Amino acid sequence: MNLPFTKGHGTENDFVLIPDLDGELDLTPAQVALLADRQAGIGGDGVIRIVRTARAAEADIAALADEAEWFMDYRNADGSLAQMCGNGTRVFATWLRREGLVGESFAIATRAGLRRIRFEGDDVVTHMGTWRFVDEAKAQSQGFDSLVHVDEAEDITEPYSALSLDLGNPHTVVALPENVNLNGIRLRRPPAVNPVPPEGSNVEFVRVLGPGRISMRVHERGVGETRSCGTGVCVAAIGTAFWSGDVDATGEMTVEVPGGTLRVRLLPGREVELAGPAVLVADGTTTLV
Repeated sequence: MNLPFTKGHGTENDFVLIPDLDGELDLTPAQVALLADRQAGIGGDGVIRIVRTARAAEADIAALADEAEWFMDYRNADGSLAQMCGNGTRVFATWLRREGLVGESFAIATRAGLRRIRFEGDDVVTHMGTWRFVDEAKAQSQGFDSLVHVDEAEDITEPYSALSLDLGNPHTVVALPENVNLNGIRLRRPPAVNPVPPEGSNVEFVRVLGPGRISMRVHERGVGETRSCGTGVCVAAIGTAFWSGDVDATGEMTVEVPGGTLRVRLLPGREVELAGPAVLVADGTTTLV
């Protein structure tokens, strides 16, 4: 089958976009993994199928059709289903606008629910929804609720204290000790999280650079280390606010990732927005087997 595609990225978190507007494709995990394969396929951190919400296979997604015309069917690079992807929402929205299918402000459907998107100059802004602690009581009493061990950490054998947060998908955030070099951590293998998250977890490693500015690296479940992670950037900012003593702080934080710079807006009611660029790199056709 000849399959049209678009390649795009948000701060170098890259995706293969597959237009399937009428919901005719049933991509298997193996097909998704091949599309995302950087040696044998097109290559990307994930695959986004673009489909009308009313034609989504999942009934709970199709039920959102009155509020959002388009569904972002996101898959991890290993072929597994994912709830959503923050950087992916911006690339998804940029494709929809290029094709004349949306205006300047609209909602999309994801497996994590509706996400509102708007364009601000060169940036795309996604309202990422409401975040929550996985174990707020423990987090508030101890300052952390889990431990993360990295086999390849530079001269470090003890696990790091970490905070478990949920933003529609699971995250474990580590505030690195001052004696650990963020760039010295090698993330070729998944960090070990204890207790083990039932659905796996993205793991973020955070370094405070100054007031309102942090840097981050991330290991994404089902993918590996990526150049950026939208939801990960948001929870890194949330975790930083929590450790600074104000879990319900509002305001804007700049987050540097290997692929660029993003802005996180912490809003009242534990809601959060993500702002940053999105680029469509190329269009083409591939063969789906």
